[in-house]
Amino acid sequence: MGKDQYTSIGGQALIEGVMMRGQDEIAIAVRTSETEITVKKEPVSGIVKKYNLQKIPLLRGALALIDSMVLGVRSLTYSAELLEASMGEANEPDKFEEFLKKIFKEKTNDVILYFSVFVAIIMSVGIFILGPTFIVSAIKRFIDSIVVLNLLEGTIRLTIFIVYIVLVSKLKEMQRVFQYHGAEHKAIYCYESGQELTVENSRKFTTLHPRCGTSFMFIVMMVSMLIFSLVGWNNLLIRVVSRLLLLPLIAGISYEIIKLAGKSSSPLMKIVSYPGLMMQKLTTIEPDDSQLEVAIEALKNVLVVNQGGIDK
Repeated sequence: MGKDQYTSIGGQALIEGVMMRGQDEIAIAVRTSETEITVKKEPVSGIVKKYNLQKIPLLRGALALIDSMVLGVRSLTYSAELLEASMGEANEPDKFEEFLKKIFKEKTNDVILYFSVFVAIIMSVGIFILGPTFIVSAIKRFIDSIVVLNLLEGTIRLTIFIVYIVLVSKLKEMQRVFQYHGAEHKAIYCYESGQELTVENSRKFTTLHPRCGTSFMFIVMMVSMLIFSLVGWNNLLIRVVSRLLLLPLIAGISYEIIKLAGKSSSPLMKIVSYPGLMMQKLTTIEPDDSQLEVAIEALKNVLVVNQGGIDK
């Protein structure tokens, strides 16, 4: 591998680990001791893969967001449980979990997983999407210009998002997760550069990557500002319903932009990517070598080796 190569592989930082998602497989690598990295592999599942929607623009982005949230929660849960087990701290099921198991039996974990994702979506939509709409609706009688109202709503939405990221970045518990986030990006950069996947090679790359969830969310905020400006302010109910109905379109457009940003080095894409990259300075931290080892192990396990070399 001696030249730059694009990859669609993406990942997520976990608790003492990294998840990497390729086109066909998912690999979760978790450091369970100073000398041991546990790796779990499984085939890619989800709505997009199941119904072969990868080549349908916009729709694939909206559904991929849901798939990513489900996979993310499942991977985080697995890493936490694995660490607890490795330290001999596995918790016994509480009464509520036992109650759920009596009702749902072997599907209990899936029920808990999808309920967690549902709650996360509801909270995110409420805080970042509908919250600014209600705030601006409460003061719109003082503002005559629809343009100003739309700009104000978008500014409030973006401010809430930035404040949220800043507050999360201050949590001590998140520091190591953000280091693994940085390790994930460095490993992917190393592979994309065509260099051998080693700690030494990965170490020299930046922790900021254009195809990142932080950048994606920033683009969602900017796209929503443009799309929502198409709806007037005459009726609050219509305004709220329109936001909910337009969310899949916004997610789809944002996905296509982030996908293009990962492949293109054009000046326009660099400008589009820049704010999201700056936001990543809050959500990524320089990793140590042991964290890079974990990210590299996860990445190696989703790469496909064939006669033409390593790809995908």
